[in-house]
Amino acid sequence: MKFIVLALALLMYALVIAFQEKKVIWSLSAAAIAIILGTVFPAVIFEGSGRSCAISHSFFELVNWNVLMIYIGSMIIAALFIYSKAPSRVADSIIKTSPSTGIAIVLILAMTGIISIFVENVATVLVMAPIALALCKKLKLNPANFMVGLAVMSNLEGTATLVGDPPSMIFASFAGYTFNDFFVHGGRLSIFFFIQTGLLVGCVFFYFIFRNAKEKIQVEETKVISIFPTALLLLMIFGLAAISFLKIEFAFASGGFVLALGIIGLLWHFFCQKKSAADIWSLVKGLDWETIFFLIGIFVVVGALSESGLLLDFANFLSRVTGGSKVGAFVLILLVSIVLSGFIDNVPYIIVMLPVAASLAKSVGSAPELYMFALLIGSCLGGNLTPYGASANVVAMGIVKKEGQPMNFAGWLKLGAPFTLLTTAAAAILLWFVWA
Repeated sequence: MKFIVLALALLMYALVIAFQEKKVIWSLSAAAIAIILGTVFPAVIFEGSGRSCAISHSFFELVNWNVLMIYIGSMIIAALFIYSKAPSRVADSIIKTSPSTGIAIVLILAMTGIISIFVENVATVLVMAPIALALCKKLKLNPANFMVGLAVMSNLEGTATLVGDPPSMIFASFAGYTFNDFFVHGGRLSIFFFIQTGLLVGCVFFYFIFRNAKEKIQVEETKVISIFPTALLLLMIFGLAAISFLKIEFAFASGGFVLALGIIGLLWHFFCQKKSAADIWSLVKGLDWETIFFLIGIFVVVGALSESGLLLDFANFLSRVTGGSKVGAFVLILLVSIVLSGFIDNVPYIIVMLPVAASLAKSVGSAPELYMFALLIGSCLGGNLTPYGASANVVAMGIVKKEGQPMNFAGWLKLGAPFTLLTTAAAAILLWFVWA
């Protein structure tokens, strides 16, 4: 049965990689087959699950609804935050007060990363792109490097908090991390600070790219529509921190809270902004439902992999390959994650590898965070390596193509490869000193 489950998972991954546009169909189909197998072979596919409860076990135990509710709620708040034009106003202020345009560009890139901590990466790139394009036109600069910067900085910071990106939410679900644990866990610095190390290195990197843009330009400050979405965003952040601090036992406390804020935001949009029901439906329909349904299927398939014992077998194999070396396993996880994430979706990869990383850490006598954080850093920052490693990269490539300045694979690598290596190395070095 292990071989059947493994074959099912490998086939699903192959189809997801080959036909990205149909990844939801492949993940849900694989999940359905896994549930059928769990019904026919009870307690073999899903550990401790009888024939009659294979379906309920899959949907109520393997699928993490708390994570999915956080994702949906935060996407709604992010969409309203962008609608309010608050990010554009802040960017205008940065340009206006910076001593040179080169420094302004670096600060805008840093701001893009900070926004991406709370807003989905593609949405962040889309809201910042008009600012970048307008600036480049005034300076007569090729916008390609600026757009690459927007994409890679948004991908970088999306890993920093619980609400930044699906991989962070998946990690929190697996490790039992609260919002506050992303900052400090067990008395040690956590993933947020390792990512900020990468951000600082990334800013220095892009300063050398744009340091010759010294001309000072004037911009007209964007008018903010409303501060209410910003208030919702801040309430979400502080509310999640409070729930973490109070250690509320209710399983869906975080997800329910964020989803409730999202619904309040929709009601505000409808009543206070006088939007029609069609406008609200358009906003909701435009959320990333593809990732939601994709994750549901992936949760079930990876649950089958884990409960059948395959992931433990893989962890033992990696331990033998590295000879039980703590450093060897650390470097292996980083390098494999960087390379794979440069070409494939990091969400299914992280879901599969988290239990492997935790088991591998146990086998070499290390804290599980050392390898799980290395997995997060390598897979999320590794997406910056190629123009196909993350959705934000594809969007950035599309924008510069529309502007008549297309960038090819080699052109992306000239910026993406050194940026990925430098930021990943900086984050990984600090991680090693804190957790090794």
